[in-house]
Amino acid sequence: MGWAFKRAAGGVAVCLLATACGGEPERERVTAAEQCDDTLSPGAARALETVLGTKEFSHASRGGLERVTAELAADYERAGRRTPTHSLCSPGRPRGGHELAIDFRLYGDDDLLGDGRYAGLHPYDMGVEGHSGPGKAYLFVECVSPRLEGSGSRHARIKGTLTYNWSKLPDTVPVREANLTVLHSVTLAVVRQLGCEGDAGLAEKPVFRALPE
Repeated sequence: MGWAFKRAAGGVAVCLLATACGGEPERERVTAAEQCDDTLSPGAARALETVLGTKEFSHASRGGLERVTAELAADYERAGRRTPTHSLCSPGRPRGGHELAIDFRLYGDDDLLGDGRYAGLHPYDMGVEGHSGPGKAYLFVECVSPRLEGSGSRHARIKGTLTYNWSKLPDTVPVREANLTVLHSVTLAVVRQLGCEGDAGLAEKPVFRALPE
């Protein structure tokens, strides 16, 4: 009788540790700094905590940085074709799922937004173009790299996008700058992985110069 009780109690303990006893595996919780293949600077990690309202995040898959840069390099070799969008990471709270996505692709002239305001976006003097709002941010850069043959005369044009699945954030300067801080940090990691000269024009830390709208 005592042996049976101990065995049952042990099973409950394993259940609590592994599955929260509901049949669903307990999701590993990690920090903001561990998101997106550790590409977030301390400032970007704090910005991500601010916009998502948490210091705990669900476990993030690894390898996005290496995979996305390899895909961008392959897309560049296929010049003249419309290139797909490549997802690098999707941070989220432990029980909130993937709340935002950070993606990259090569862009053409028709992708640029210019200095005007589009759907709640505000322009910034960052890279070729930067735009940010409460639900989305864009960062366009140009890259010259030995890894990208011919990029000295035909620059690799890379577009980074941060998009929320659903955002209730206010359209304020701190929110815009937080979103662009996160995207800047991940984009900087991408261009460094690609070996872009001069970090594709990006500063070590984001410098926010809002453009007139």
